[in-house]
Amino acid sequence: MLDGSLDLPLPGAGRTGERLLRLMELGRTDLVLARLGEGHADALAILAELGAEVAPASRREPWGVWAAVPASVTASPHHARWRLDGERPWCSGAGVLSRALVTAVAADGVRLFSVDLAQPGVTPLAGTWPAVGMAASDSRTVRFDGVLADPIGDPGRYTGRPGFWHGGVGVAACWYGGAAGIADTLRHAARRRRLDPHALAHLGAVDAALTGTRAVLLSAADEIDANPTADADRLAHQVRATVEATAGTVVDRVGRALGAGPLCQDARHARRVADLTVYLRQSHAEADLAHLGELVAAAEDPGW
Repeated sequence: MLDGSLDLPLPGAGRTGERLLRLMELGRTDLVLARLGEGHADALAILAELGAEVAPASRREPWGVWAAVPASVTASPHHARWRLDGERPWCSGAGVLSRALVTAVAADGVRLFSVDLAQPGVTPLAGTWPAVGMAASDSRTVRFDGVLADPIGDPGRYTGRPGFWHGGVGVAACWYGGAAGIADTLRHAARRRRLDPHALAHLGAVDAALTGTRAVLLSAADEIDANPTADADRLAHQVRATVEATAGTVVDRVGRALGAGPLCQDARHARRVADLTVYLRQSHAEADLAHLGELVAAAEDPGW
């Protein structure tokens, strides 16, 4: 059971900045906890946006959102409920979560379902997450064999709602926190000993990049609160591209400033770098940038 510390303010409800700051802080502390915590907070936000009732006790259970590759799981009506069958990859917290929101393909389209993971037929598959980065996230493939599930919202509502993109901004806040945690290694080194001018230049560049990106995240939070039902597709892609670029800059510059030492002799730093490298790949890289370019080209006023 959770202690309620992950009951974050809902996005678009006037306190989105507070929500993002807490996700940043979690990412700065531990990216695995941030990945799992963001998934839990996102699940509660999705349930709220789609009008699903959640018992107070269930809110204290760890939730996840397992929505990758929707076609990997099928859904069929089963008496008053539905049953899910298939294998879903990329399920973070596969062996530790109590409940998950799972996408699946039904006859009327892609639906979202609430699933009790303790029931028979839910099987996290061994050996499906051999990664070094995010190793502790237990992000395995999960098999569903006739698993009972409850529908949440109508077909297409999971991706069609405004909060889908708000959730994408939340993930970027976790990336930012991970980058700040890596930057802490360089900042602490500068406070312990006199760095050479090149290392100090890297620290200055890291500071500028993180400060600017933090402002982008908080500005996005204000925009979401001001227009909670607006299409945030372009906003989310702007934020995610900015944070991803900054995270790459931080990893590169901290490594160039301090050399191999922290990567080889500081387990916490090495784990942060490995975890962030994997976590950032939730971005679709050039595909996301191309989509952003299409949105800019279609805009009457790009805003710059």
